[in-house]
Formats: sequence, structure tokens, C-alpha cells
Amino acid sequence: MNKVEIKVIKQEKVDNRVNNTGRPVNKKSSRQIRLRKQRLYNKLHSQFIHGVKFKVNNDSTGEYVYVCGDKVNTHGYIRNAIGGHVCNVNYLGRTKVKGYSFLLGRKINITINLKNVKFI
Repeated sequence: MNKVEIKVIKQEKVDNRVNNTGRPVNKKSSRQIRLRKQRLYNKLHSQFIHGVKFKVNNDSTGEYVYVCGDKVNTHGYIRNAIGGHVCNVNYLGRTKVKGYSFLLGRKINITINLKNVKFI
């Protein structure tokens, strides 16, 4: 009786077909629109937290930067590009930043919508 030796060769897919679900994505579906919005909001939030310069309402003179607080649980403050303090931040949401500043002994509340902010 002769023994037959069989070699098994595994074919590897080189064109990344394992990640393809096999059907096209409907980019106009409500799920894809929601995911696109979430991706945009996460990008804006991340840019704001990491201190990227931004302009509010396309203001030609004012460039601002968010500076994180010293401790983990404290919020930071917003300063202008020159380095002057503008306001303290007491709420940092996904699309909204709330802060306050004192002017002539009065507390002024400030709300910044990150959807309307232009990052530089």
C-alpha cells in the first residue's frame, strides 16, 4: 500500500474582501445621515478640546483657543490668540460650550455652539 501525501495550501485574499459586506451602502438612509452627523460632532468636539484655534461667527479679528484645566474634573477657560483670558468654561457638551465672564462686577453667561465655530 502506497501512502499519498496531500498538501493543503490556503489561498489568502489580497484585495481585502473580508471587510466587504457584499451590498452597497445607502448614503441617504437615516442611519448613514445620523452616523455622519455623529462623526462631525465628534470631530468638532475633539478639535475644541485639543486646543485648535477657532473663530466664532466668522469674526475677522478674534481667534480663540480652549485651554484645559489643571485637574481632571475641572473645566478650562477660553483665551484669545494673544493670550488674554476671555471666559471660564463651566459646561462642555458634544455640540455646546457654556461659559461665564465678569464685566464691571456682573456675571455674563456665554454660550458657544460648536456647529457655528470655524476651526483654523
